[in-house]
Amino acid sequence: MNSSLSDRPRQYLLGISLIIAAALTISIQDLVFKLFSGDLTLWQIFTLRGLFALPMLLVIGWMRGSRSRTLLNAFDTWILLRSVFITTTFLAFYAAIPFLSLSTVGAANYIAPIFVALLSAYVIQEPVGFLGWLAVGVGFLGVILLLQPGTEAFSAWTLLPLIGAGFYALAHITTRVKCQDAPLAALSLAQNLMMFLSGAVISIVLYLAKPEGGTFDDYPYLFDTWTHVETRDWLVIFVLAGFAVVLGMMLAGAYQAAPPAVISTFEYSYLVFVVAWDIIFFDTIPTALSVAGMIFIVTAGLLVLKRH
Repeated sequence: MNSSLSDRPRQYLLGISLIIAAALTISIQDLVFKLFSGDLTLWQIFTLRGLFALPMLLVIGWMRGSRSRTLLNAFDTWILLRSVFITTTFLAFYAAIPFLSLSTVGAANYIAPIFVALLSAYVIQEPVGFLGWLAVGVGFLGVILLLQPGTEAFSAWTLLPLIGAGFYALAHITTRVKCQDAPLAALSLAQNLMMFLSGAVISIVLYLAKPEGGTFDDYPYLFDTWTHVETRDWLVIFVLAGFAVVLGMMLAGAYQAAPPAVISTFEYSYLVFVVAWDIIFFDTIPTALSVAGMIFIVTAGLLVLKRH
């Protein structure tokens, strides 16, 4: 599934459209997650969502007449490794989301384009160029203004999405280099299978270990065993499963269509959406520094667009 630099497509409009649509979908998914999933553990959500998402993906593969190919490709070594990277990203992201605003978690996660640009330049030899590096620097400054490290506004919980950002970059570089020709349904199937397994395995470990006291009691969302699932919760999980299926294909398709350094910059559009949700649903008004950070991030996107 490897491909040379010259063979990799550069369908910029398709890739950018897909990633902006994915960013909007992710922002809605995160809003649903933050609003309605407070009574369930993180691992319970991942496990139950997988129970819905996996059959959906198999049906999609069957409708396309490629069920066997989808299943076989989903177990390719590179596709599974990519799925591990994506799963780690989402686990880190969603572990932090109840404790931070959506915009703060998103901003922390958007250190990823820095990693993507570095990996693009030094691992897969795709040129970034002066404007590309300038865009990375401007975007990084914007993220710093949003997170405000070293001040009271900074939270240790932001370290989780920062860790996730590193794995996010690895996932998309792997998509670009090793999974270029992989069917989107196979990529999404493997990703959701890995998320389901991570939720199930950790749920079993917590059930057997039954950790108690101190930090374990303070954060039941991360360390508690499964709780009763209400009718509303089942509906939310079903919606999240649908989002997971669509997002798996949109993200993979975007990074197959155009260079990672371009696509990753347009993922910044997510921040615009989540700031709006923070204001509308949580009455969280961005500070002047946050607004400045947003301006820098948008500027970074325009620099990359001009470069191409």
